[in-house]
Amino acid sequence: MKNATLPALLLTLGLAAAPLATLAQATVVQTPYKHPKALFDIYLDHPAKMGAALYWLRSFVNPLLEAPYSLFNEDMSVVVVLHGTELVTVARKNEAQYEDVVQRMRFYADHGVKFKVCGLALKDFGYTPAELQPFVEVTPSAMTELVHWQNQGYGLITPLVTDKRLSIEDIR
Repeated sequence: MKNATLPALLLTLGLAAAPLATLAQATVVQTPYKHPKALFDIYLDHPAKMGAALYWLRSFVNPLLEAPYSLFNEDMSVVVVLHGTELVTVARKNEAQYEDVVQRMRFYADHGVKFKVCGLALKDFGYTPAELQPFVEVTPSAMTELVHWQNQGYGLITPLVTDKRLSIEDIR
């Protein structure tokens, strides 16, 4: 008796011919982004997490590089401030160890993303500007740099990188 009520309801609503999965779907929108300005504050507890942090950058930049937006360097402005353990990934002597993330940062730098390193953290890690990748700029302090760019109207994004415990397949 209970099973008979669902088909009757569907017939009443005129939905019997349509499978339930096709009744409704999400709407795709094309938000009109104009001159987006983003500031990424990256402070990680382990340099191995830099790859995951760069996915946040990818999620911001890549859609803007592609159609329908097709924005270029002059159409968007992105600043990344590094001031945690991830700083070691931009030391030239560590390039082989962090080759994947260095290549990804170099790709984004070539597309206009500015990578900045905290000068105070640089000293704490015992590096000099001469030891860093050429696409990096050294600033006096991460904190003053973050405030500066926010005062210029940049939206602050702080990537949250957690330890992955489950695969996507495990949670579907």
